[in-house]
Amino acid sequence: MPQSLTYAALLRQSGLDRSDALALFCHATGHNRAWLIAHDRDEVLPEHAAVFHSLAERRRAGEPVAYLTGEREFYGRPFAVSPAVLIPRPETELLVELALARAPQGAKVLDLGCGSGCIPVTLKLERPDLQVTAVDISAPSLVMAQGNATRLGAAVRFIESDWFGALAGESFELIVSNPPYIEQHDPHLQQGDLRFEPRHALTDEADGLAHLRRIVAQAPVHLTPGGWLLFEHGWDQGPGSRALLEAAGFAEVQTWTDLAGLDRVSGGRKG
Repeated sequence: MPQSLTYAALLRQSGLDRSDALALFCHATGHNRAWLIAHDRDEVLPEHAAVFHSLAERRRAGEPVAYLTGEREFYGRPFAVSPAVLIPRPETELLVELALARAPQGAKVLDLGCGSGCIPVTLKLERPDLQVTAVDISAPSLVMAQGNATRLGAAVRFIESDWFGALAGESFELIVSNPPYIEQHDPHLQQGDLRFEPRHALTDEADGLAHLRRIVAQAPVHLTPGGWLLFEHGWDQGPGSRALLEAAGFAEVQTWTDLAGLDRVSGGRKG
């Protein structure tokens, strides 16, 4: 008679990285990692095995864990995600930290291209004094972002807009953005999780700087004197980003590196 399958064996036999297997296990069973430690020798329930095997198969085919579980943590909070939005990444937390440090008390803050809402929602929750507005050209993204804001209790104003298009006459003390900045022929677009993420949120279908040019050129009209513009970009786009900021007349132009030591965020202050 074959030996029963334990939960520990279920994870080992999945063929997945352990962290991926654990995330899918928690989603499939409704149990957390502490439960697994206490029950790793228990016999697997058939319903748990069926759900886990299905998810593991999809993960082996390349689907991102975040889309399979419908959630990804950002700045210590769970954000709902779907294939309609980019998956929040730890590198983007640098943009949030820089923004929090430069936002005056009670400042009006704008996030351009909000996606899942992880940036504006986090800014509002970390700094309830801020008046946060977030825009995105994608209606499905706005639905996802609004849902995250509601679930996490963040009072953020969401507007459907092509960058500054719907914001005529409005100004802000701080503008932040994580726009599509991958060059259209970058091979990474056909690799890993990026294959499953919305292409329009990854690349500008040009040289990677097309959206950054628009944002930098139009931001001064919507920034109060002394206000900051901060945006995320690719590891090799620091020099190009600083050149755009300097040409637009920004002061204190600089680039900040992420934990890997790679150029990640650039910005400047309106004179």
